[in-house]
Amino acid sequence: GDPRSHSLTVVSCPIPLLPPKLIVEPVIMPSAAAVDPQSGYCAVTRTFHSLRAPIPLPPPSPPLSFPAFAFSLLPSPLPAHAAFLDAATGEAVPFPAFLGQVRALATALRAQLHISRGDVAFVLAPPSLHIPVLYFALMAVGAVVSPANPALTTGELAHLAALSKPSVAFAVSSAAGKLPPGLSAVLLDSPRFLSFLHGPGDALAMDAAVIYQSDPAAILYSSGTTGSAKAVVLTHRNLMTTRVLPGPAPPDEVLMLTVPLFHVYGFVFCLRPVMAAQTLVLHTARRFDTRAVLAAVGRFRVTRLALAPPALLAIVRAAEDDKSVAASAATLQVVLCGGAALSPELIRRFSHKFPHVFVSQGYGLTETTAGFCRSIGVEESRRIGSVGRLSPGAEAKIIDPGTGDALPPGVPGELWVRGPFVMEGYLGDKESTSEILDSEGWLRTGDVCLIDKDGFLSVVDRLKEIIKYKGYQVAPTELEDLLQTHPGIDEAAVVGYTDDQTGELPVAFVVGRSGSNLHEAHIKDFVAKQLVYMYVRLEADVSMG
Repeated sequence: GDPRSHSLTVVSCPIPLLPPKLIVEPVIMPSAAAVDPQSGYCAVTRTFHSLRAPIPLPPPSPPLSFPAFAFSLLPSPLPAHAAFLDAATGEAVPFPAFLGQVRALATALRAQLHISRGDVAFVLAPPSLHIPVLYFALMAVGAVVSPANPALTTGELAHLAALSKPSVAFAVSSAAGKLPPGLSAVLLDSPRFLSFLHGPGDALAMDAAVIYQSDPAAILYSSGTTGSAKAVVLTHRNLMTTRVLPGPAPPDEVLMLTVPLFHVYGFVFCLRPVMAAQTLVLHTARRFDTRAVLAAVGRFRVTRLALAPPALLAIVRAAEDDKSVAASAATLQVVLCGGAALSPELIRRFSHKFPHVFVSQGYGLTETTAGFCRSIGVEESRRIGSVGRLSPGAEAKIIDPGTGDALPPGVPGELWVRGPFVMEGYLGDKESTSEILDSEGWLRTGDVCLIDKDGFLSVVDRLKEIIKYKGYQVAPTELEDLLQTHPGIDEAAVVGYTDDQTGELPVAFVVGRSGSNLHEAHIKDFVAKQLVYMYVRLEADVSMG
């Protein structure tokens, strides 16, 4: 049925919002004459600039939390349609009920749990309708949200907690036993937490603390360009920049999210639809189930589907095996894909089976509050191999790794980026922060990219992972893309292995498709027939899971 018309009890919740008119911060750009209107490149500064319309944002200095900013963008009266939907159960939370739950939980966080500005809250849970409410309520009282993968081991979680130093945790019962000893925990599947959602909400709870836009709002975890996990500090201002482009949204716009909410991709997409008053369908199953996802697309009339490349591959294979699969996605208009490289061949296969749907790719890092570059619309999505153009407010440089010189359009080099979406830094790690973020705000991505004459960015490879075979540069992504065209392989990763004779050899780790009968010799032969310029030794770690 229509996800916007579920008959539920609606809770009235007059949350205090900002004044209806926000003062928009001016965007300072180089003179129009200095910037190429086609590529966005300024030859004077050797910098690429976004050519997209700027997103209206408030001045950065006045106190303002991300939730207050997001709620100020909602129409009055509040829309009655679903803010969030559970794809598995069909349960819906309309916007009035969602804001009411946020207010009630924020009140409980302050009055009963004594959580206040600056407290770090560790979140360990799979996707559910409670998670967006928890994220917004924590940020509304000035706490810092720090979600982690509930599948991690006790030791891995202890390491992350040592980085972020949480004072409280919110976890499901099945994962709570892995939390560090002594860390106070609230069980998300307990009657106590549920009572918080439906308790009396105090309108002043949202305004009790003065929260600045520069205050930390979230701590996410990333390995950066190299090394072990680091705690990425994102501010309220960072999250405000993820607002969708202004303009009226189609009345039937429904987004479905299939990626984890602890990952920056899922984290941001969990927050963004609220600012646009759009419905978000959450895929709450433990594993990606192709048929269940496509069934939900049809049931809830999903128009935009956000997923990662392995999920797109699973959908393509399902459609290739069964022609009726595509029919269940009749309402789907756009597939949003990010989180990892997407091969051109996979896009072509998808477009062949779903000709009415276009693939919108994006590119970004945890350190850049998710994507700062994406393709918008059908025309831009036809640039297969590109991840789109720079988002509003973004600046970029392509740097020669050897000389440090900024490069012109069409020449590959390391991508540096700057903008209001760039992280505050790595918590408690000034050395790693200074290695990736310079004094002028430029963040080194560690990726080899190029920006063409039309301003489209393409990711060529990872700077630190180029394999040197007998002096030749071998791109791991090239081999990974090739391996993933094998019908028996679901996923592949290629790394370099030190070798006395050749310098380095590419070594592939592959995950076999369920039911396949993979052998190392077969995989070597498959690659050798298509890559004649070199001898490749593949050490296959094949899992049939």
